Amino acid sequence: MIEKVEQEIDRLIKEINYDDVTRLFSTLVGGKRLRAKLVLKIASANEDSLLLAAIIELIHAASLLHDDVIDDAALRRGNASVNATEGSKVAIMLGDILYSKAFTSLVSFDKEIASVVSSAVTALSIGEMQDVNLAKNFNDDEKIYLDMLYLKTASLIEASATAAALLAGKDAASYALYGKNLGLSFQIIDDILDIVSDEKTLGKPAMNDFVEGKCTLPYIYLYHSLDDADKKRLVSLHGKKISSEDSVWIKTKMDEHKSIEKSFALAVKLSDEAKHVVSGDVELTAILDTMIQRSY
Repeated sequence: MIEKVEQEIDRLIKEINYDDVTRLFSTLVGGKRLRAKLVLKIASANEDSLLLAAIIELIHAASLLHDDVIDDAALRRGNASVNATEGSKVAIMLGDILYSKAFTSLVSFDKEIASVVSSAVTALSIGEMQDVNLAKNFNDDEKIYLDMLYLKTASLIEASATAAALLAGKDAASYALYGKNLGLSFQIIDDILDIVSDEKTLGKPAMNDFVEGKCTLPYIYLYHSLDDADKKRLVSLHGKKISSEDSVWIKTKMDEHKSIEKSFALAVKLSDEAKHVVSGDVELTAILDTMIQRSY
């Protein structure tokens, strides 16, 4: 069914009727299509759900284009990013076009569905701004980080599940919780993989989050486990290129204080809560299991 979503995405891109957009969009790597899969699992495959899935994937693609500009990222899923090959201005404009096309197509849906999705776009944009602001200083507050994570990442996944449930006439609140927790646990696993995986697997430099100033959960948990001298050392490395010696030190301390394990435990807890609200749905439960077990 994902192939049909891809066809719907291609149709929307062709409707924009601008060769540069078609060319540039063709260079983007589609990724896991998690949000689209979620829509189809909840609402089944039909004309409306395929369009909704395509719209949400356009929104996600737009947000990633803007993210890459914000992060000055040269790679996206192992390929050169649009801002690296075409410049930041082009990447921002392409993102704006995708957002605009998504919103134009979204108006064909029921007002409640359109509102859920469009509100999530506002939330993720606020989350992106919070992420930038948090990167200015070392953040050791778990709640502040998780609140930002919800807005930036989980809100659109939550909206995907909620909108699909509304489309299918199912209990929107249960699916909203499922989507929210899936989104949070998905990003926590990403945070872990940024530390434990290598550059080839990640498609970007390892430990890049911390270099960019992002204090993800493993770093927050590590900070609160360290003595004062080691806390100062960790904070001094924040937002800087990390030497191999410092990288080994961080990973050794994380092993010593079980920072990765604590982060993984929270991801599992959130995943288990999500499983509980959709306990009768084998496919949605399987999505959570796959997400928790992935190596990237």
